[in-house]
Amino acid sequence: MSPLVYRIASLLEHVLAEVPVGTNLALFHLLLALLSGRLLIFRGAIFPALADLGLSEGAVRRSARALSYGRFDPAQLLTAWKLVVLTEGRWHPHRYEGYTPVPCDLVGFFRPRLVDCASKHYHSQSDKALPAVVLGMVGAVGAVGAMRLALPRLLVRPEAADPSEKALMRRTLTLTAQSLAADEAVIADAGFSLAEALACAVGRFVMRRDKNFTARRNFLPAYNGRGRPPEYGEIVRPLARHYGQKRLEATKPDKVARWKFGKRTIRALLFEELVLADAKPGAASFRCVVILDAKYKEPLVLATNLPISAYALWCLYYDRWPIEQLPLAAKQMLGAERAFVFGKQSRLRLPELALLAGSVLSYVAATCAPVASGFWDVCARPTCGRLRRVLFGQDFSKLAVPGGQLRKKASVTDHLPKGVKGHRRQKAQPTHAQLPNAA
Repeated sequence: MSPLVYRIASLLEHVLAEVPVGTNLALFHLLLALLSGRLLIFRGAIFPALADLGLSEGAVRRSARALSYGRFDPAQLLTAWKLVVLTEGRWHPHRYEGYTPVPCDLVGFFRPRLVDCASKHYHSQSDKALPAVVLGMVGAVGAVGAMRLALPRLLVRPEAADPSEKALMRRTLTLTAQSLAADEAVIADAGFSLAEALACAVGRFVMRRDKNFTARRNFLPAYNGRGRPPEYGEIVRPLARHYGQKRLEATKPDKVARWKFGKRTIRALLFEELVLADAKPGAASFRCVVILDAKYKEPLVLATNLPISAYALWCLYYDRWPIEQLPLAAKQMLGAERAFVFGKQSRLRLPELALLAGSVLSYVAATCAPVASGFWDVCARPTCGRLRRVLFGQDFSKLAVPGGQLRKKASVTDHLPKGVKGHRRQKAQPTHAQLPNAA
């Protein structure tokens, strides 16, 4: 058995320490199946993935039932995982001019054949929104050695009353603002609304905006003595654009900043004291920074309320990308992109556990020596994909379960129905067309 397996087992034991007895052992087996890539091999089928670990039929059933009916809170698991990582002291948060980036984003686990799936998420290959289980992700960005790594801190579920992405974004921003420390700033992509961030009173934020973004000055222009006095500030266009055949010139920036990154020079245009395009002077103000980099065709437009330099803003937004590693590891590396669970709880819990497993796999890979995939891998890097291949080749039936609280619950279950007879089924309610008196 590889030492990596024992290290992962020790980490999972600490993460599941507060989970009730019995459920913790079932989740331990389920997380091992996820971490070893069994769900990827069996294309999202839970039972074959668990059985491939070498578990008995009873252990497979208990793990599957813990996913649907177990009494555990995924938020509690994230808190325990964060405590484990901070206790080891290998992960160090990034900080730029006194601020730590806390990126947030949405992730969709597509379920096009899932019945009564109320939420949708944009699918780039289909070029449209498809039914999906959508979650909000919030994490803190740091580094383990030279590798950047996002540590998840919140997974936000959509509300049953309003499962739309707009409502989920608003709820994610609200919960993130409530959990922010005094030295942390929210980093968000262009999908999040700047108006929502100002309405939710997010203390500190850096948000990307579209190229055609406009705002207004936070003060009134001078009155020329003719007509009605102005009520709104002047329009500010950070970038020039065309409106039909007419070219709308860009507004002159208040400041210009430059810095060197490698061999290229990056230039930034700064616009100070702005409000939303439909807001009057006196509303919540912010800054706009346009970053022009020769490496990219399109400029980067950022809106922020932080009183820091353009270089620090660029670094903060650059640290938004590690949050994308969580769904990459969970969906592509571990196989949670496909799922065959349909319960109200399991359809949400499986993506949450997969994101947690992806974070664990990435952290263990970053803190251990790189493992080569074969003789051709002469420059192996500490990636989660290489570690997953090592774990898939291990025989977990020989792994001794850690002692302590991680054990099977000694409950008498001989009198309970098993298998298909033990399913919690209910008779389907007849529709209006099936009623006897229906016209």
